[in-house]
Amino acid sequence: MKKLILLFLITIQLGFAQSRLDFKSLRYDEDYSKIENDFNSTFLDKIKYIPLTKDGNLKLSLGGELRSQYQYFNNENWGDVPNDSDGFLLNRALFHLDTKYKKSFRLFAQIQSGTAISRIDPSPVDKNELDIHQLFIDFNFKLNTSDFTFRIGRQEFMYGSQRLISVREGPNSRQAFDAVKMIWKYKNIKSDVFYSQFVKNTFGNFNDRVNPNTKLYGIYNVINRIPVIQNIDLYYLGLDKKTASFNSISGEEKRHTIGTRIWSKNKNWNYDFETVYQFGSIENESIQAWTASLYTNYQFNQLKFKPKLGLKTELISGDKATDDNKLQTFNPLFPRGAYFGLAAILGPSNLYDIHPSIELEINDKMTFAADYDFFWRFSKNDGIYQPNTVLIYPSADSMERYIGSQLGASINYDIKQWFSLKVEATWFNAGYYLKEVSTGKDILFTAATLAYYF
Repeated sequence: MKKLILLFLITIQLGFAQSRLDFKSLRYDEDYSKIENDFNSTFLDKIKYIPLTKDGNLKLSLGGELRSQYQYFNNENWGDVPNDSDGFLLNRALFHLDTKYKKSFRLFAQIQSGTAISRIDPSPVDKNELDIHQLFIDFNFKLNTSDFTFRIGRQEFMYGSQRLISVREGPNSRQAFDAVKMIWKYKNIKSDVFYSQFVKNTFGNFNDRVNPNTKLYGIYNVINRIPVIQNIDLYYLGLDKKTASFNSISGEEKRHTIGTRIWSKNKNWNYDFETVYQFGSIENESIQAWTASLYTNYQFNQLKFKPKLGLKTELISGDKATDDNKLQTFNPLFPRGAYFGLAAILGPSNLYDIHPSIELEINDKMTFAADYDFFWRFSKNDGIYQPNTVLIYPSADSMERYIGSQLGASINYDIKQWFSLKVEATWFNAGYYLKEVSTGKDILFTAATLAYYF
């Protein structure tokens, strides 16, 4: 811990002068070729381009992240689990090196360390002391006007709105897959074809192993700059899972997901519409599940604080009956861990919600956001789930549909481009269903996150 704090202080001092680095959610997508020959670069600029040969064909780039996050729950899981009376501290450190030979070959490696202080009964997602998070090689080549990349090894996935496949940024440990992937780019089209096995986090050092019981494969296509609709995603995802469990059934799950997403990012008005259908089988039952999501926002750039008003609504199927040889519970696969906020109280299965929001730009460094989310069970014969589809409470013969409402607020302060502080709070008011199946207490959650990138 002392070494981590010392590294944190040293890198802050070294980084005060730099401001031109473009950090991305997928660190391997960063491109610093524009600063390679800039003689006015700072120290942290220079570690993005370290020539390993005289001709500069072989080069190395270094980077990382240090994040410390304090969390406090009052009545976690609506009062059905013990409280961490004084809250707890989650620390995450990521360090990567990116070695490239010309534009044809790359080796990318990243280690991850996650610690949990004062957390009662932490999970391996909270506490994973040290492990190889990513380690892959790329082979790149051009064929006519197309660009191809073959990627082999442990890697992060992130697609679309992250409703189905995400890096799981909110929790302490990000998720990865051992995979083979082909990436094809042609003009305004990008297509990924991949086969992978999920990497399961485990307590300890260098012992995260691929989970042969969970396979994910598919094809994800993105077409940009389309007249009228602007952008569209089209995808197929396959999931093979040896052991899966839902409200009414457990067993081997073979699930197929097809979906489309239409979206835009404009100066004022943005929209994101996604529909997904799932089919397949689990044990002796067929799968017939679906979801539809609509998110739109409008920013008033001419007004003070540039208010951005948003509205999101989702319909997410749940199991209609326990005795019809069909499972309608939607499986979100590998979504954002903090799906409905950092508190991660609910996951996107068997519910529908209405979610208005507002965001204000206090100044060029600080933003304030608030949202209010109302949740109902889609089916009264199905329970509610965590983001990873673990059942929280079964249907329990309750005929109540209303789960509750969640009020959230946050302040984000980008102290520098590479140094940020975020403070947030969530209050979940338990509804009729929760009062029947649980202790039914209201949840209060607060968090403060300090993050440094280099």
